[in-house]
Amino acid sequence: MTVDLGGEAERLQRLQALTDAALAHLHLDELLDALLLRTRELLGVDTCAVLLLDEEANELVARAAVGIEEEVEAGVRIPVGRGFAGRVAALKQPVILDDVDHADVLNPILHEKGIKSMLGVPLLVAGNAIGVLHVGTLTLRDFNEGDVELLQLAADRAAVAIEHARLFQAERRARERVEHVQAVTDAALAHLEVDDLLKVLLPRIRDILRADTCAVLLLDEATNELVARAALGIEEEVEAGVRIPVGGGFAGRVAASKQPVILDDLATAHVLNPILREKGIQSMLGVPLLVGSEATGVMHVGSLVRRSFTGDDVELLQLVSQRVAIAIERAQLHEETLQLDQLKLNFVAIASHELRTPATSVYGALTTLVERRGLPPETREELLVTAQQQSDRMRQLIEQLLDLSRLDAHALGVKPRPVVLHSVLSEIAAAAPGDVPLRLDVPVDLAVVADPLVLERIVSNLLANAIRHGAPPIRISVEQANGSFCISVEDEGGGVPEELRERLFERFTRVDAGGGSGLGLAIARAYARAHGGELLYFEGERGARFDLIVPQT
Repeated sequence: MTVDLGGEAERLQRLQALTDAALAHLHLDELLDALLLRTRELLGVDTCAVLLLDEEANELVARAAVGIEEEVEAGVRIPVGRGFAGRVAALKQPVILDDVDHADVLNPILHEKGIKSMLGVPLLVAGNAIGVLHVGTLTLRDFNEGDVELLQLAADRAAVAIEHARLFQAERRARERVEHVQAVTDAALAHLEVDDLLKVLLPRIRDILRADTCAVLLLDEATNELVARAALGIEEEVEAGVRIPVGGGFAGRVAASKQPVILDDLATAHVLNPILREKGIQSMLGVPLLVGSEATGVMHVGSLVRRSFTGDDVELLQLVSQRVAIAIERAQLHEETLQLDQLKLNFVAIASHELRTPATSVYGALTTLVERRGLPPETREELLVTAQQQSDRMRQLIEQLLDLSRLDAHALGVKPRPVVLHSVLSEIAAAAPGDVPLRLDVPVDLAVVADPLVLERIVSNLLANAIRHGAPPIRISVEQANGSFCISVEDEGGGVPEELRERLFERFTRVDAGGGSGLGLAIARAYARAHGGELLYFEGERGARFDLIVPQT
């Protein structure tokens, strides 16, 4: 049984109304709502639905419906080639189901709603099926050729309108993406402090991605760990000082692979940070912060409801992360420059103060000797000794300052060569000041590759430090392991006070105010690192122990 539509003229009039609706809307949802109502009226049916093709999954996804709204709410997906709508898309031809109860349909909602008969046609653009338009009735109906022709005409107009709406949406999304990226760029250019920068950027990034949380973790190169630096929605991550090893967990995988990582379902994913689950985050997207080819950190967003982050989401977050990475590097360089400037100011002030003391003593002693020539011999001798001692102190301090200047400017040329370690260390020990017992536990025939000048500067500083602040006997020993050799200088004094250990290798750090410039250990470590090695402090069994580790390549 067919429905009388009031003649060809009335049918064309209704078809024109559908076309007008198609041309009047550029927003896809509004367009589909208008099209479905006009189509249902045009065919005199009870239900009408549009399913659009998801090309990546090759599935039809229920996008809009009238009379069977549950199809959209349930997110029905039909594989192309299967079921009723799938056959329409695969064949690119109309399909009629005279009796749904005895037909092959995958969507259970059609049976639940009591639909008896259906007609479906493909939505075609340039010969390609972009979706399916289908109608249905709650009573049995024999859809005829006229119904098929009319619905196909409606579908043809709908397909063109849908394609136009999609193109409009794509253009709008592209424009919004440019605006979002520009907003991030503007914020990045406006702030030079890392914390201020992230405080402004994170809310913008969260809004851009329509997410609930956003966080930035920066790489600690010394430990090869990611450290939570700023967070929104999961502030506890920063407060707890979360550290994630590169390669471990979610953020660690992003940094190690230098690629985006999506977690559709956090409940079944491998994450190291318990705060993510405690906050109820369901889905996450993370991208690396890349400067050149190196990952300097990770930025991730999350949602409190299950969400499938799309390719567009990934691309947008990557675009944003590129700007953020450059901005963070710029801010860090700015902060380092400020710190360096402050260090220079402090260095000049302290160095001037340190030089002033011996210079004043030398000047005072010599002035007294010149102006008061009738001084008793013992007084003259005492003043000469004072002048000599203080001038030697000043000479050593100037040499140390020159050492630091060369090291800071990377002007020191390290020249490793084969040396017999026992001979080098014996000469250094023999030149040590004072008459302090020294014990040398070094194999006589042990040969290594090292710069003897660098060894002399480091070990002599360590010996001077042990003689001044430690207690005899002082022991120099050597071990070889893991492709490196280690020179240990150990004494039996009281060790370094605990409150000084964290800044032991900082410049002008002194155990007491009685002697030394406070530069020896800073110079020794700088020389060790210039040689590709490291200088470490350990609390020994009976005193202090310093280990110089030099790799052998």
